[in-house]
Amino acid sequence: MHSASGRGGGVAALKGTTTVGIAFKDFVVLAADRRATSGYFIAHKRAEKIHRIDDHVAATIAGYVGDAQWLVERLRAEARLYKNSVGEPISVSSLATLASVLLFSNRPYLIAQMLIGGVDSGGTSLYSVDWLGTVTREKYTATGSGTPFAISLIESEYREDMSVEEALKLAARAVKAAMLRDPGSGEGVDLAVIDRANGVRIMKGEEVL
Repeated sequence: MHSASGRGGGVAALKGTTTVGIAFKDFVVLAADRRATSGYFIAHKRAEKIHRIDDHVAATIAGYVGDAQWLVERLRAEARLYKNSVGEPISVSSLATLASVLLFSNRPYLIAQMLIGGVDSGGTSLYSVDWLGTVTREKYTATGSGTPFAISLIESEYREDMSVEEALKLAARAVKAAMLRDPGSGEGVDLAVIDRANGVRIMKGEEVL
């Protein structure tokens, strides 16, 4: 996630971070590092890259800070409006579609990328939404320059029957693996678990490892 104020970085501006999402039958886990960079400059060491959208869904963000924060607030507002109008929470897929429409309709001026995970009436789901508006549903995925390191660890250790504790540790270790090798990622790990019983819970990696 970059805090650069310039707009010349384009797609390259999204590479200095690592975020991870893993979906299971009953819950979804998200993880992200805390380093915000501007080029090779470490702009912030406590950036928040995991955000609650509603009680049942959360998202990781990457890209330009202002763009990503605007997108998060827009999704939150739409989720509240939907709940007040319809009387039930908006689906995770609808939020992913909305994020896609906003990114596509504002390209190339809106530079942000999200992993959106949660649980609704259809069960758990995880979506990746890139800066061009492309949406894919994933079992597990990662974004940013640390992606190859994070994905290789997840692929080697992922099991569908993992407990919440095991899944959180896997997600945290995947981000830490990227942090060891990727200069754009660092300063620790934040985590979130989303399930039907407890909604969105955001925590520090130090509580898990």
